[in-house]
Amino acid sequence: MNVTIDKQTRHYRTVTFDAATNSVRLIEQRLLPHEFKIISTANYRETAQAIKDMVVRGAGAIGATAAYGLAQGARAFRGGNLVRFKSHVEAVFLTLKSARPTAVDPVNAMNGVLRIMASGENVEEQQALALAASEDFANNDVRHCAEIGQHGVKLIHDGMRILTHCNAGWLAFVDIGSATAPIYAAQKVGVQFHVFCDETRPRSQGATLTAWELAQQGVSHQIIADNAAGHLMQRGEIDMVIVGSDRTLGRTGDVANKIGTYTKAVLAKRHGIPFYVAIPLSTIDWEMESGAKIPIEERDQNEVLGAWGMVKTRSVTHFAYSRVANPTSGARNPGFDVTPPDLITGIITPAGIFKPKELWKNRKTLG
Repeated sequence: MNVTIDKQTRHYRTVTFDAATNSVRLIEQRLLPHEFKIISTANYRETAQAIKDMVVRGAGAIGATAAYGLAQGARAFRGGNLVRFKSHVEAVFLTLKSARPTAVDPVNAMNGVLRIMASGENVEEQQALALAASEDFANNDVRHCAEIGQHGVKLIHDGMRILTHCNAGWLAFVDIGSATAPIYAAQKVGVQFHVFCDETRPRSQGATLTAWELAQQGVSHQIIADNAAGHLMQRGEIDMVIVGSDRTLGRTGDVANKIGTYTKAVLAKRHGIPFYVAIPLSTIDWEMESGAKIPIEERDQNEVLGAWGMVKTRSVTHFAYSRVANPTSGARNPGFDVTPPDLITGIITPAGIFKPKELWKNRKTLG
């Protein structure tokens, strides 16, 4: 997407790779919307930490980051011993895999890189193939998001009011986004609509990231408190919900997404509002057989007990954390929840829009 900073506009991807320095370059998403900054991770451990600390977040973005991180780790190996190289790459894989356990995109992305690498006859060939495969994943992520937009745009009509949750925009992918792809496609063809962005506590990705994206793109929008969605639905002020997913089960249609997604799906069902999930193919888990088995990441309680923001002290502005909750209280902080298929109207994919239960029988079409 295009980003305008100090009246200068240029195109960015959320994640890229600098082959000359063997570094992964990322938009530092924790600073947004107050500061736009690109950082570099010097090795695969730093790349994994950037995923874990949510410097980069979102299904496709962390998938591409993990793929680049795997290539980064592979390219850092010195020597020609294939056995030792394979052991090294396995350690890189496990480090990156463990950074965010709920999302399946990193594992799918890295497995794809490993399959391509295996055709190399020596270490040097496999290193080159790793980088090429990671670039392919990133490019395919962009293509898939564009195709999601092509299929999803037909759902958006003049005057619609759309609810989003968390951030499944271009910041959550390499470019374009999943849930925002139909929105941007509709804007491009002149459809008039309005977006309500759930703030999405505790990290407020809706208020900070989705709203920033939509503002950059000139899309009509407002931020709402998470608990306001039911009120607006009851009053007939929301016509459709579009969210993303960190793992969608191909066998069952269960969807794991940012905590609070299940709540919005229940509310949408209660009020007869269509509830759509937009996903690239890399988000589909074809192996897991039950939504109850999806690992749910428990994050640091301080995310719930306080908030981050920009603080101005005299003439210096800096990013700071502020405790909000009662000082002696603890907190639970599950990062995701699981929405069952009966609450989902349709899943928007690069291959079309499917009912959740239709994914398995269309698995060949869906890759």
